[in-house]
Amino acid sequence: MANIVTVKNLKVVFNEGNEQVYAVNGVDLSLHQGETLALVGESGSGKSVATHALLGLLGKDAVVTADEMLYGEKDLLQTSRRQYTHLRGQELGLIFQDPLSGLNPTMRIGRQIGEGLKVHRHVHGHALKQAVFAAIEDVGLADPALIARKYPHELSGGQRQRAMIAMALVMQPKVLIADEPTTALDVTLQAQILALIKAQKVKHDLSVVFITHDLGVVANIADRVAIMYAGKIVEVGTANEIFYHPQHPYTWGLLDAVPSSDDQRDQLFTLPGTPPDLHQPIKGDAFAPRNPYAMPIDFKKEPPLFQV
Repeated sequence: MANIVTVKNLKVVFNEGNEQVYAVNGVDLSLHQGETLALVGESGSGKSVATHALLGLLGKDAVVTADEMLYGEKDLLQTSRRQYTHLRGQELGLIFQDPLSGLNPTMRIGRQIGEGLKVHRHVHGHALKQAVFAAIEDVGLADPALIARKYPHELSGGQRQRAMIAMALVMQPKVLIADEPTTALDVTLQAQILALIKAQKVKHDLSVVFITHDLGVVANIADRVAIMYAGKIVEVGTANEIFYHPQHPYTWGLLDAVPSSDDQRDQLFTLPGTPPDLHQPIKGDAFAPRNPYAMPIDFKKEPPLFQV
C-alpha cells in the first residue's frame, strides 16, 4: 500500500532559555493511503509535537530535523512557510483537541468554516454561503443557517467539535490529523464523534492520524497503531496485533491498565515509576527504568522498533 506520509528519524528539540527539551527523539512513521493510524501514548509522550512538526505548526523555539519527511513526494523539510500555509489550507486538515480554544471566540462559526474557501479557493458570496451550510449539514448539525450565525460559546461541546470537523473538512483535505478530538466529551458524545469521523473518512477517502491516549477509542477506529513513549515510537502493528499480540513491555503496561467488566483485581494496574526527564538526551531504552524485565544492555543500548 502506498504511503501518503513518510517520516524518518524525526527529532524536535525545544530551546527554553538555557535548557533544552528533547520532545521527539527519532520518530519513524508512515501513513498509508486510506488508512486510520492511531498514535497512542500518555501525556507528554510527544504525539502532538510530532504531528505539529509534520504540519509546520511549531514555533521558532523548536528545532526540527529529520532524515526524511514527505507528503506524497513533496519534501516537507524544504517547504516554505507560505507553501505550508497552502498545504494546511487545502490538503492537510487538523482537528484540535479543545474546540473552545481552537475556535476564534470573536468570529461567527460560519465565517470560520468559510475562511479557507475564501483565502485558498476564492469562493465568495452565495457560493460561499452554500458551501458553508453544506459543510455544517455534512457533520450532522441541524439548521445550518442558525449554526453559522452563532459564536463558539453559544454552542454545546459536541456542536463545537462538529464545527471543528466541518472546518477541517470543508477544503476536502487528503490527510486529516485528529488531535484527541474526543477527550473533553462524555461517552455518548465520544461515540457520536468517532462515528462521524469514520463516516467522513469513507465519504471523502481520507487518510487519518488519530492521536489519543484512550485504547478504547483505538479499538473503535484504528487500522494500525503506533505506540509512543518518551518522544519515540516503540511499537507498530495492526489494531488486532497490538491488542492481542503486543511485544513491547510498555504496550503490555498500557493494556494491563485498561479496566474491564470481568476484572477480578482489587485495584487497577498502574505502571511503576515515572517517564524520563526530557531535558536530557536519553541513553539506552527510555522505558528500561520502569521495565521489570529490563536487562543491563537496555540501559546502554536503544532497542529496535517493535513491529508486530
